[in-house]
Amino acid sequence: MNNKLAQLKKDLYFEKTLKGQEMKFFSTWGLFSPEKIDEGSEFLINNLDVRENDLFLDLGCGYGAIGLTAAKLSSQGKAHLIDKDFVAIDYAKKNAKTNGLENCEIYLSNGFSQVPRIKFDVIASNLPAKVSKEFFWILFLEAKEHLKENGKFYVVTISGLKDFIKRNFQEIFGNYEKLGQSKSYTTAMAKK
Repeated sequence: MNNKLAQLKKDLYFEKTLKGQEMKFFSTWGLFSPEKIDEGSEFLINNLDVRENDLFLDLGCGYGAIGLTAAKLSSQGKAHLIDKDFVAIDYAKKNAKTNGLENCEIYLSNGFSQVPRIKFDVIASNLPAKVSKEFFWILFLEAKEHLKENGKFYVVTISGLKDFIKRNFQEIFGNYEKLGQSKSYTTAMAKK
């Protein structure tokens, strides 16, 4: 039995090309999509427009797929990766090191609670499907506060939430752009 437990507790490892970047990831059971990049995150990454000098925020980073890919894309900029799960933060830090990325700040934060008073060019999130509308409103309003003028807020959600996202982006940001939709997921963006 101890052998089985030791096997289960070993880090999971995989490699994936994301937006033309060769990425390596360690993960563990208990984190979201531990064996591979989930379809929603990959869909979001493929729709991101991250420039070389961008200041980027990954809201709810998990083990770092979105934020670390953005860090590679913004080689002259900086990526902040935040999550409320300390295990996710530990793995995001490990994955930043594994991918040779030093242009990252990775830290615990419940939503924007620990994010410094700086303005980002891009904020992105694979939004959880099963949270309250009030939680979404908090995230959307705080994302708007933390964006530079003309900054972009990208999200991916299950397609069942696309109308909610559209309505609320239009109300909060005054605009909404659907970037892509698959059978399961919708990626959208709003500009400040």
